[in-house]
This record gives sequence, structure tokens and C-alpha cells, in this order.
Amino acid sequence: MEKKEWYLEYEIQYNRPGLLGDISSLLGMMAINIVTINGVENSHRGMLLLCKDEEQITRLRSILNTMDTIKVTKLRKPKLRDRLAVRHGRYIHSDIDDRKTFRFNREDLGLLVDFMAELFMKEGHKLIGIRGMPRVGKTESVVAASVCANKRWLFVSSTLLKQTVRNQLIDEEYREDNLYIIDGIVSARRANEKHWQLVREIMRLPATKVIEHPDIFVQETEYKMDDFDYIIELRNNEEEEITYETVEKPSISMNDGFSMFDF
Repeated sequence: MEKKEWYLEYEIQYNRPGLLGDISSLLGMMAINIVTINGVENSHRGMLLLCKDEEQITRLRSILNTMDTIKVTKLRKPKLRDRLAVRHGRYIHSDIDDRKTFRFNREDLGLLVDFMAELFMKEGHKLIGIRGMPRVGKTESVVAASVCANKRWLFVSSTLLKQTVRNQLIDEEYREDNLYIIDGIVSARRANEKHWQLVREIMRLPATKVIEHPDIFVQETEYKMDDFDYIIELRNNEEEEITYETVEKPSISMNDGFSMFDF
């Protein structure tokens, strides 16, 4: 019988010497293997486990619930957030009012890259928006996650290396395993109708699309925020407010150059 993965997380009530050793020994006696273990936020410890029979997990839960030194908080088949928590030692935080919005600080770039890489590896259509102020690392994180996911990325509009506003793709660039990056500000302010025709073609592909500045993108297109599967917010710190005041000022001239749109 093939072994299956489980995620165990517990809160330490009394951190006595040898506690982790006792739990590890218990798992060993029950023929449950520990794949990964790490401390997770606020006196929690997480483990990825392997076992053959779900009945082993039922017995494990029963035994752990009798221990007064720990409190089991999760014992389930692992979700993406569980795997990342064990890997990085902290959880991804989602918005209280919008569960598909995930917040990261610049110090969490490693966690963000891993999170996006996991999303990119899933097949089929995905529309991901990413918000953030200038030079916080949005595009660089998307590219790094593409590399981790073994995806080829294509800039449809961007200011990362040079001013990019593409009006067409060659045949081999229309691939479901490609990742398409669109800068909502650049497309909204600099693109022509041919570019928008290309964007609509790409949006119909069963592939992953990443839209930087999704709020500006939806203002200028027929798409809505409800069309996005995930929204990622990247800040320099928790207190930073993401605004588009410079972009939205009507005094901006189309001849002012790209520097003001370097988001």
C-alpha cells in the first residue's frame, strides 16, 4: 500500500526537555515516518508525516489528545499553506475580508517565491494579480517563481529590463506551459488596440497569467477583480499603503516617459 502524507501541527503547552524526542519516538513506534519538521509561529511545531493507513492517524490523534504538554491544532492531509509553513517556519497570511488575497512583506520574498511557484505548477487557466509599490520586488519575484516552477515566462508588457509593449507573439509562444506577465499600468497607459487584442487572446489561453497592478488593469478593461483567482500584495513593511496616486493624476502626459510608471 502506498504511503500517504499527513500534516501534524501542535501548540506547545509546556516545553519540557525531551518533548520532541517523545513525540518522535511515538511516531516511530506507530510506523509513521517524519518527512519534515519545523517550528511554526508562536510556539507551534509542524510536521509532514508519511503513513500507510488512515487508522494510524486516528490512533495517533487519540494518543496525542491525552498529552497535557501539547495541544493538537491540525492533523489533516497537507494543504499548500501547510507545506510552506513547515518549509519556512511561518504561515502565509490572507486578508480577513477577502480570502483569495495574500499579504507578504519584502522580508518574506523566499516564502512568496515558493508560494507562487506552487501556483504556477498547477495546470490550466489561472489569473493572478500582484499589487505593490515601486521597486518592492514584484516582477523579480514572479520571474524567480517561474524558474522554480520550470516555466518559461513572457513579458507582454513590462518595464523591468526595457520598455516592453508587445503587439504579437510568434507561434511557439502560444503555449499552455508558458507564463504570461502583464503590467497593468504599462498596458493601460502605453498600449494600442493591437496590444489589447493580444492580451485578450492570452487571457483565453488555458495558461497562467500574472497581472501586475490589477486595479489599474480592471479600470481600463472589461475584466473584473472577481476574474482573479489569487491577489498577492507585496509591501516593504506591514504599515505601507499601496496607492496609485501618481498614476491616476490627470496631469500625467503621455510624453513624460516611462519613469513615472516604474512600478
